[in-house]
Amino acid sequence: MYSLILLNGGIGERVGAHQPKQLLKLRGIPILVYALVQADRIDQITQIVLNYPSGWRDAVEEVLDDYAIGTPVTLVEAGDSRHASVAAMLPHCTETDVILHEAARPLVTREDFEGLIADERPNVALMSPIPFTVAPVDPETHEVTGSLDRSRLRNVQLPQKFALADLVAAHEIAARSGRIYTEDATLVADSGRPVHFIEGSDMNLKVTTPTDLRMAAFLLRPQGDADV
Repeated sequence: MYSLILLNGGIGERVGAHQPKQLLKLRGIPILVYALVQADRIDQITQIVLNYPSGWRDAVEEVLDDYAIGTPVTLVEAGDSRHASVAAMLPHCTETDVILHEAARPLVTREDFEGLIADERPNVALMSPIPFTVAPVDPETHEVTGSLDRSRLRNVQLPQKFALADLVAAHEIAARSGRIYTEDATLVADSGRPVHFIEGSDMNLKVTTPTDLRMAAFLLRPQGDADV
């Protein structure tokens, strides 16, 4: 069984909203709801640990009530970074294995969750090939400093799953070294614990900008509906 850590603490600065982006509506439904509903359908997810931006707890609780989420939900106030938020949510997990997702990825599917759960390895992330060329650079001098083999790179996606003990230990190591991570697959791998990946989907986009919002609305349209 799994505890789902559902990151929901962003405030939507880049999307240009006057409220947390996860409370904005896509096709009439708050962005947060899409991931909640998919997770609520997974029998192996017995707990959802959900964080919220400071001052927005009541709004999040209202969403939970309005959409009748049946899985028990533990609410935790967001930290000052994504990294800090995950660390703050870990002590509230009741299962020995966790799945980590973020509300800003509303196109997650039941199959995404079930694919991770079915994999026998303890630490697994969804990742997808990078369809464009990337290069290392010096951001101060604007100099290109080398080349990278695209076949050995992956776009890190969510959801991810971890043995809770491995994720806790990795965060403890990062805290001692003062390192901050933007996601947890590389954090756990850097701690010396094996992390594997399975193929993700380019549909599983993260809503960060107004363009992402429009794209997500288009992808979530009912089949046969040509409107955005």
